[in-house]
Amino acid sequence: MVEVGMLLNNRYEILEKIGEGGSAVVFKAKCHILNRLVAVKVLKDDLSADMEFVEKFKREAYAVASLSNNNIVNIYDIETEENINYIIQEYIDGKTLKQVITENGKLDYKDAVNKCRQIASALDCAHKNKIIHRDIKPHNVMVTKEGVLKVTDFGIAKAADSATIIRTEKVMGSAQYLSPEQAKGMHVDARTDIYSLGIVLYEMLTGKLPFDGETAVSIALKQIQEKPVPPINLNNEIPISLNNIVLKAMDKDPINRYQSAKELIDSLDNFSSNLNTDFTSNSSNNEFTRVMDPISDTTFFKPSDIENIKKREELEEPEDKELPIDEIQEPKTKKSSISKKTKTMIAVLLAIIVLGAVVVIGYTIGMGGSKSQSSNTTGTLTVPNIVGIQQSAAKTLITGKGLKFTVADTKSSDKPKGQVIDCYPAVGSKVSNGDEIRVTISAGPAEVTVPPLIGTDLTSAKQSITSSGFTLGNVSYENSDTVQSGYIIRDNPADGAGAAKGAAIDLVVSSGPAIKMSTVPDVRNKSKEQAIDALSKAGLNYTINTVQTADNSLDNKVASQDLAPGSSVKQQSMVIIIVNQYVDNTANVPSVVGQTQSVALATLKGQGFNMSINPTNATATTQAQSNTVQSQDKSGKQTKGSTITVTMYGTYTAPAANDTNTTTPPTK
Repeated sequence: MVEVGMLLNNRYEILEKIGEGGSAVVFKAKCHILNRLVAVKVLKDDLSADMEFVEKFKREAYAVASLSNNNIVNIYDIETEENINYIIQEYIDGKTLKQVITENGKLDYKDAVNKCRQIASALDCAHKNKIIHRDIKPHNVMVTKEGVLKVTDFGIAKAADSATIIRTEKVMGSAQYLSPEQAKGMHVDARTDIYSLGIVLYEMLTGKLPFDGETAVSIALKQIQEKPVPPINLNNEIPISLNNIVLKAMDKDPINRYQSAKELIDSLDNFSSNLNTDFTSNSSNNEFTRVMDPISDTTFFKPSDIENIKKREELEEPEDKELPIDEIQEPKTKKSSISKKTKTMIAVLLAIIVLGAVVVIGYTIGMGGSKSQSSNTTGTLTVPNIVGIQQSAAKTLITGKGLKFTVADTKSSDKPKGQVIDCYPAVGSKVSNGDEIRVTISAGPAEVTVPPLIGTDLTSAKQSITSSGFTLGNVSYENSDTVQSGYIIRDNPADGAGAAKGAAIDLVVSSGPAIKMSTVPDVRNKSKEQAIDALSKAGLNYTINTVQTADNSLDNKVASQDLAPGSSVKQQSMVIIIVNQYVDNTANVPSVVGQTQSVALATLKGQGFNMSINPTNATATTQAQSNTVQSQDKSGKQTKGSTITVTMYGTYTAPAANDTNTTTPPTK
């Protein structure tokens, strides 16, 4: 079991527990080799005991570790240590997307689209590498302080061309975000992740889940059987086109969904690019409004009135039901091809046209009676040239001549905002005192929404800018510890903002972590632990080598370092330190007196000593002393490797016989 304070692999110090899921516990840890914070995801004991699960988990985890995308949490390593199976991954200092949604209730739809696009970018990368996540939910998406989203927890992912890493009779995933095919235990593919992402987008836009219940089974049944309440019904600020994107991603039938994450990304980009596009010139209802504008200041019918009439008609008359095939082919009674509803609409439109004509005639008569028509040449005043000047100045000019100033229309143009771009009667026309001058005011260039660029690579960002009708502005680079090199940190105008078509979008691109310098500390004569602490605080890595010493006072102290103290080097540079290791290098000198030369040599060498022989021999007085050690110069405790000098006895020589001591027996 992993606990706070443990040191895994002699490298990762567990600092605190930061999360727990169904299959793993996540800890914050410090890597003592690279001096950085990491997240350690530890498989729970019951799963670690299942060797088949562990092997498949590792195999898929290695595949995920190969993914390279700024919106996917990096996996650094996969380790096993004493039945503990864990993954070392990027530590994100931020919140989960679930926390963000909970804190805000619901997100602004532009922000939601931006976040959805980042998740889709991560899925696009995974799917291209044949990895399916299978548990996309806001709990598994981290949001950095810079607003970059990081998809994590590929713990139940599967390879698209392999068996799922979990037992096939199990249904894995979170019920509220589960696709219908997952709930049924059927085959899953990339479209499964798209369904789950659709629910995440739904939740971001409304603050609510489309399906919920008391049990996971009841929720899963709703995923299979029920249609979601359209998000626009819960949040009327959602554009209808975005509402349709959500519903398409959440279609029960995979064939009707987006077929790839890239297809969803394109749809989101198209929505963002056309968010504020002015469609007035293409709308028949707005055409009707412009025709009515010059009639008078009071407009009797607006496009919304017609829509309301249509809605009332639809409520009063039920939808046509589908007829049996035989009735469709051979109707019993011939009926008019124009339905009752169509007749009603024609009558309403005719009434509107007639009324419009009456108003036009009335207006014309009024203008021709007490006041002259626009082309009247008998008027006493001339319409001044107000085209091209600002509204306030134009109004002052018109009212100063005793005329009435009325803004008839405001529309987008290439002229500055607030400038008069047209007037009726025309400039130079003769009018009478008190006549109305109707003007059209410029709303400025039509604005287009800046597409989501933050978190995308520079090449993709350039393509999005040009395809959205903008131009690439200034591109600058900035160091970042959280945004991958080559990816967008921020843009100006910002993601989701409105800007004139053709406007320049400035980009700030990540150049990766800053190259930071450190001063090498002097760790000589410090203990090994003090040296490691000093080097870590300086942001330097270290390698420890040892050297033996017979001086006990130098034990565990740094003898030398390869980088000079006080020198300036890049952070994370490697410093090699040599640490003394005390070894007791002494021994008692054995006594070799009385031993032959060969035996004495073997005895001394066996204890780690050398032997030398005094060239002067002592005289052996007995046979036992012959060619043996008479004496040695050292005894007691001596340093191993010392030389012990011995003095040898020479060869023993027996004395000659004495004849005077011989007795001769007497002769008989």
